Amino acid sequence: MEVNQIQRVRAVIRGAVQGVGFRPFIFRLAEEMQLNGWVINNTQGVFVEAEGEPEVLQQFLLRIEREKPAISFIQSFEHSYLDPVGFDKFEIRESTDGPKTALILPDIATCDDCRQEVFDPANRRYRYPFTNCTNCGPRFSIIEALPYDRPRTSMKIFEMCPACAEEYHNPRDRRFHAQPNACPKCGPHLELWEPSGIVVVKGDGALLHAAAAIRGGLIVAVKGVGGFHLIVDARNQAAVRLLRERKRREEKPFALMFPSFGAVAEFARIEPLEERLLLSTEAPIVLLRRTDLKGLAESIAPRNPCLGVMLPYTPLHHLLMRELGFPVVATSGNVSDEPICTDEHDALLRLQGIADLFLVHNRPIVRHVDDSVLRVMAGRELVLRRARGFAPLPVLLREAVLDVIAVGAHQKNAIAAAVRQQVFISQHIGDLETVPAYGAFQKVLTDFADLYELHPEVLACDQHPDYFSTQYARKQSDVEVVAVQHHYAHAMSCMAENQIDAPALGTSWDGSGYGPDGTVWGGEFLRITPEGFERFAHLRTFRLPGGEKAVKEPRRVALSVLRETFGAELSGLGGLPTLHAFSADERRLLEEMLERGLRSPQTSSAGRLFDAVASIIGLRQVCRFEGQAAMELEFLTHGVVTELTYPFDMVLGDSVTVVDWARMIRAIVADVREATGSSTIAAKFHNTLAEVMVRVAKECGEEKIVLSGGCFQNRYLTERAVMRLRSEGFRPYWHQRVPPNDGGIALGQVAAVARAKPNLTGGKRQTVCA
Repeated sequence: MEVNQIQRVRAVIRGAVQGVGFRPFIFRLAEEMQLNGWVINNTQGVFVEAEGEPEVLQQFLLRIEREKPAISFIQSFEHSYLDPVGFDKFEIRESTDGPKTALILPDIATCDDCRQEVFDPANRRYRYPFTNCTNCGPRFSIIEALPYDRPRTSMKIFEMCPACAEEYHNPRDRRFHAQPNACPKCGPHLELWEPSGIVVVKGDGALLHAAAAIRGGLIVAVKGVGGFHLIVDARNQAAVRLLRERKRREEKPFALMFPSFGAVAEFARIEPLEERLLLSTEAPIVLLRRTDLKGLAESIAPRNPCLGVMLPYTPLHHLLMRELGFPVVATSGNVSDEPICTDEHDALLRLQGIADLFLVHNRPIVRHVDDSVLRVMAGRELVLRRARGFAPLPVLLREAVLDVIAVGAHQKNAIAAAVRQQVFISQHIGDLETVPAYGAFQKVLTDFADLYELHPEVLACDQHPDYFSTQYARKQSDVEVVAVQHHYAHAMSCMAENQIDAPALGTSWDGSGYGPDGTVWGGEFLRITPEGFERFAHLRTFRLPGGEKAVKEPRRVALSVLRETFGAELSGLGGLPTLHAFSADERRLLEEMLERGLRSPQTSSAGRLFDAVASIIGLRQVCRFEGQAAMELEFLTHGVVTELTYPFDMVLGDSVTVVDWARMIRAIVADVREATGSSTIAAKFHNTLAEVMVRVAKECGEEKIVLSGGCFQNRYLTERAVMRLRSEGFRPYWHQRVPPNDGGIALGQVAAVARAKPNLTGGKRQTVCA
């Protein structure tokens, strides 16, 4: 072949292309097609140069897109043709540094090949809990810096044995450049510790002893890929109750891990999309409708028709669950309201008095990563908690933005960082209620800035002055701080994820958010314009006696709503469950607070309206965890088929429409007094809220309707709203890969800043609220 017949192609491939076997795939493809050149990882993606005949190079490029590794995905694939330089072979070159824009893959569940090796007595990795390859294993939880190479991971402390090194350097091997590659001779190992830190047993014996302890009813803390689980036998009522007592988690449901998909099917109904999720490489916790109440401890999910279920996703979990053969509770290894433990020595301190034994290993966890939680809703998968398997994959914006870091909200916190068109969303951090939680928040911020070498021009935060995330932002003196109204951020988050532009009507419903008018917002209809937003409508306001106490006591909210609705007539409704929930002195004190407006802020919250109805029908007077009353109200709708609704009014206020729920509350009280079934009342209430959305949409006249906020975790409400809006000719949008709750706020803050960037001039404190 003459030199002038040869061309050189240079390709730049960006996306999830590191840690997935992309370079060996390119190497093997180039060798097969007899091309010379090189492939390299750098901090922006995978770069390729290849020389050959033009027709062969064209086929080479097409086959890269068609035959790429299954767990990879390509965001952009740029190529150009250049003069040849005379490569004499094809090789994989060492990684290079540069601007940090490459995607970091999430931790990936064990592949079929590795799982088979772990259970094959003839394989050298038989029963090895840290088996992995380029198709699976830890990624985000072990990366210390980009580009993704072993010296930049926590695996750098383990020197590979000759057999592992041969695999690692062989482009034809499945473990070529598998950065966590290891085996029993050279890799991490297990130990079982007593709470004092004394080693009981090492290696496979540690796993066998841990399994025996779980069978015996003990609580075992197990160090996994992104942190610790607390594990007990899910069939053992006494063990599950003891875990609740020690963890200080009264009624919030526990997640379950089952040994196999077939075992899950014995206890829950599994729809096709739910099956796909359970068996996916993300391997999240999936909310399923339980079918069999027998065989599991009652206290796993009290009064809850759903189970949060996951399958084993690491070799360690596969080995443990194969040994046990029954479902276990696998809940986060922490005390309630604290971040998950990642270090075994820290776990001894923080889980003291909770765990009876500790099954640990010596592979350091660089960053905590909880289990993700999903449910299927309106024919789609919806992320409720975004962590393992999903973080830190980005959401793509339509246009590049200035460098922004968004610090998110106070509850269900996650942060986000914008790098050109990509918005990288962190793993779930949690509620910033405790010193350890705030410390985890600061660590994640530092971690993201270091990973991507970010020097943000803008720090975005919530308007609420008391949020710890907002206070953190306002203490920074070297960047422009932009405060974004909470419900605007919700709407912008959904619009960014669905890649839609203004105008649109944002339906932002949640428990609470800081309102620019000094009230607590939460039942908002925001007209999103190219310039910003305006409050088009909201639910009628009412008072929250005791403020935060009312959030935990639906009876307080209900008393306020009933007083607003009935006034002096309330004394004649003595039979209502809400009124029976108070002593005479309690009620007298609360009514005085409401009358005088003492410690009783005004709110338009849709979430609190759910609480009020739950109390009025006698379902829940005091909550043991956030959102409990609303969840239980949704549960009542399961299996109910009705088109009935309650009446409500639309009142034009000072340029803002107010949705008055008073007639609805009167009708609900009438149903309660007539002994109408609670399930029917719950369904009618949900139906009414969907009709509210339709009526406001008609009033507003925008075709695109955005549904965001914690209330849209509710499957019945969301599906009903989507169905009714579509039937009336509107185009509803809701979340998929970003949580509708406050876990999605950071993305919305970035999107809001991106729209406002022409007005950001540097250095000043600003508010994006109009």
